Amino acid sequence: MSDEAPRYLGLAPYLYYTDATEAVEWLTRVFGFREKVRYVDAAGEVFQATLLAGDAEIQVTAVDSTYWEAKGVDGPVGQLNVVYVDDVDAQYERVRAAVGESVELTTPQDQPYGARLFTVQDVGGNSWTFWQHISDVVDLPVGWQEIRAEDGQNAVTRKNIEQSEREHELG
Repeated sequence: MSDEAPRYLGLAPYLYYTDATEAVEWLTRVFGFREKVRYVDAAGEVFQATLLAGDAEIQVTAVDSTYWEAKGVDGPVGQLNVVYVDDVDAQYERVRAAVGESVELTTPQDQPYGARLFTVQDVGGNSWTFWQHISDVVDLPVGWQEIRAEDGQNAVTRKNIEQSEREHELG
């Protein structure tokens, strides 16, 4: 096993929808994602598609209730997808105009960690946060602190492991 850090090539959410054809249409129309490729069955319904948000890929697939029943669950466990944008207010207006009153949107809000964002759920119940970096100044609540990784390593985890090992040796 190598001590070298893995060289990641990307990360893509893989999202499940009962109607992937509807999801692809909705995500491209409402969010402005681009379609890279779709795979359809004999009836022309999407069973797998790749969408693009900038250069980031989003995988969309169709599943029915039997898929989840076989796994012993009612449906997918929730997840939040973050999409970085250069103008969150313009994206908010785009989404609001596309969905009207049919979908609940949070209004864009500045966050204490230097972001401005809003969140919306899509037709499949997946949550999407559109996020704009607005400041390098972080205004954390009293008692909170910012801890940055060192040399590409997770400094917090390393410190916690070292502390845990010392406690184990003493105890």
